[in-house]
Amino acid sequence: MNNSLQHFIDGAAVAASDGALMGLVNPVDEQPYASAARGTAADVDRAVRAAHRELKQGPWRKLSGMQRGQLLNKLADLVLRDSDALADMDANAIGRSPMEPRMMDVPNAVANLRAAAGWANALEGRTIPNGGYMGMPTLSYTVREPVGVVGAIVPWNSPLMITTWKVAALLAAGCTVVIKPAEETPQSALHLAALCKEAGFPDGVVNVVTGFGEVVGQALCEHPMVDKISFTGSPEAGRQIQRIAGPLFKRVALELGGKSPQIVFDDASFDDAVRGCAAGIFVNQGQVCAAGSRILVQKGIAARFAAALAEAAKSTPVGDPRQPGIRMGPLAKKAQQERVNRYIESGIREGATLLAGGVTSPGKGFFVRPTIFAGASNTMTIAREEIFGPVGTVIEFETEAQAIELANDSRYGLAATVWTTDLARAHKVAQQLEVGAVGVNCWSPLDANLPWGGLKTSGIGREGGISGALAYTEEKVITVLLT
Repeated sequence: MNNSLQHFIDGAAVAASDGALMGLVNPVDEQPYASAARGTAADVDRAVRAAHRELKQGPWRKLSGMQRGQLLNKLADLVLRDSDALADMDANAIGRSPMEPRMMDVPNAVANLRAAAGWANALEGRTIPNGGYMGMPTLSYTVREPVGVVGAIVPWNSPLMITTWKVAALLAAGCTVVIKPAEETPQSALHLAALCKEAGFPDGVVNVVTGFGEVVGQALCEHPMVDKISFTGSPEAGRQIQRIAGPLFKRVALELGGKSPQIVFDDASFDDAVRGCAAGIFVNQGQVCAAGSRILVQKGIAARFAAALAEAAKSTPVGDPRQPGIRMGPLAKKAQQERVNRYIESGIREGATLLAGGVTSPGKGFFVRPTIFAGASNTMTIAREEIFGPVGTVIEFETEAQAIELANDSRYGLAATVWTTDLARAHKVAQQLEVGAVGVNCWSPLDANLPWGGLKTSGIGREGGISGALAYTEEKVITVLLT
């Protein structure tokens, strides 16, 4: 292995307290290519204490919103400077085509930082008219204060973009942070922390502890000096975080994935809907929380639409994403490949029609072919559970009301897409969908100014937009007796 990554704590690279390392594996050839510090509870404690000290006693707490915004803009400049390196870090770590993070993740990361730079000076309080105090006049107003030290737990599928979602907003609010990146993808978070130091953020504001969730993540959730946990990942882990955070009265924000429907009406632009639905299934090998993997298609066009999706799947070249012409790489890890294969097997077993792809044959690398099922029902496992791989399921509907009922018949509620040329229908259906975000004739539009988050099992809270920054503040009321 050619390099060893360390924690970033209090402005410096730091080895694990016990010197332990964990290996990083290339999902294309299954070969180790680097190692990273395997964090301990002692490492977490050191990082949290650095963040807490800076929050309470350091220069960070004295900076104005405008000054925090200037630092965030400088950080955005540095991310832009290192954009190719950052894109390669995330792409190589999970076997993704480098084109995707260059086109989506890095630009979104820069936009997150730029937007947050503006929010830093816009987190205003308000003056509140009231009835006074025992007949005497008062002036009551509020101020926004940082919630405190944040534990930011980040997944492996879009590491840089999701890290900046959290970090940009909390820095705008004046918080400090300990980032726990996924064990598969620590590189970009560590590089981002080093760029924070280069940009001029005081030591201790941004810290990174690498390692496994059951050790580092749990220690973050349990630490008494951590005031809020911001987590993106599975519902199972989200439940565990709530069980820990509840008795400690920690704030939590949870983005827990989805099973997003894409509703295709028979008046939709057929070719646009095929391309959009294919992107919603296959981008990042389907390893996307908002993956539009439930494709609800009106009966008159369902067979033709499923065939077109299947052709899109068959024509997608799969292999080493660093090679020319390859559009889909492997999944991020062996466990994920095995999980997706089990879901494909269940789809076949439960009676769905396999039109493209299928179970992976044994071989080198964590590859899964893009897969399309048709003739499925909304009760099948492949239609109910989040697969997190390149697997789409086509389900027929007849009426608008049935489409809405099918779309909402899910424990998830993150996102949805409506494909139609009827503007009135688009608005009417969008308003009835039980999700946090709806795209009309576009799949999962992301923008730094738009709030993002879900309902039901898809989580609690919002990231992005001014809502994301406000979520890292507490509102304090101050009342002055005017006599």
